[in-house]
Amino acid sequence: MSFTAPIEKTKGQIREVEIGSSSKVGGESTFPFHLWEGEMPNSPMVAMEVYDEPQPEWPEAVRKVYEDVMDDPVAWAKKCQDEFGADAIVLQLRSTDPNGTDASPEAAAETVKKVAEAISIPLLVNGTGSPDKDAEVLKKVAEAMPDRNIPIGPVDDANHRLIGAAAMGYKKPVVAFTSMDVNLAKQLNVLLSQLGVPEDKIIMDPTTGALGYGLEYCYSIMERDRLAALVQNDGKMQMPILNNLAPETWKAKESRVTEAEEPTYGDVETRGILWEAITATALLLSGTDILVMRHPQAVELVRSAIDGLQAQAKEKIAS
Repeated sequence: MSFTAPIEKTKGQIREVEIGSSSKVGGESTFPFHLWEGEMPNSPMVAMEVYDEPQPEWPEAVRKVYEDVMDDPVAWAKKCQDEFGADAIVLQLRSTDPNGTDASPEAAAETVKKVAEAISIPLLVNGTGSPDKDAEVLKKVAEAMPDRNIPIGPVDDANHRLIGAAAMGYKKPVVAFTSMDVNLAKQLNVLLSQLGVPEDKIIMDPTTGALGYGLEYCYSIMERDRLAALVQNDGKMQMPILNNLAPETWKAKESRVTEAEEPTYGDVETRGILWEAITATALLLSGTDILVMRHPQAVELVRSAIDGLQAQAKEKIAS
């Protein structure tokens, strides 16, 4: 007697959010890669990060990849686009950190403008997570780029009014950041919606944990986010998800400790690349729409995973 697997159709659908001039994320009406049960009109986006100042503390495995461009965010972004085939660039405005260089909002906006003009793929802009400084910086970024569809974030409950108002004024999507909590994520989406931010201009960042450092909890939170959006048809949870995973994976001990310190761990470069790729693959299966990655070899592995998952789903449909 043959077995026919049940088909589970969902009631809800993730909203599409347009970034850049024509790229879209979200839109799925099924769980990740369940193409026999629904649609994924937009493949997950593999973005690569660029910093606006050098990162000398990075492990050698990634520092050597960017050592020729680390002093120039424009050249760095072009390298990710032209050599590594990034789907998008996430410009990390680390220089604006008030506990670091504390660069001015005007300087940050000028950097964003130069990077945006140098690339043809979508650009997203990320602050440092300092609510007050990010509000100043991201407002200035929105003002400096009035005609560019550039998502700005992180937006949290402390600064959502200031950044949300700037985003509405200049028609920018926002990246809503909450700390691994389904209820907090919904609450922030509600606050932004009540402020007037269109729901198709909101991307969720639910916080990302690296392999071995909270990934399983992150996975379960994202799973619940998607259950609420697709099964319960909760309109306030039907936003695409972004995972800023690169900083988390490359600060993990396993990505940094040398063979001399831990002889049983194996080659440190291979280890770091796999740590990032495995983290990203798990996030793909939990429902992400935008992966923010760092090492080009990890990006290649994740692209292969996406192609393989899509091919398997199509084979299942054909059979």
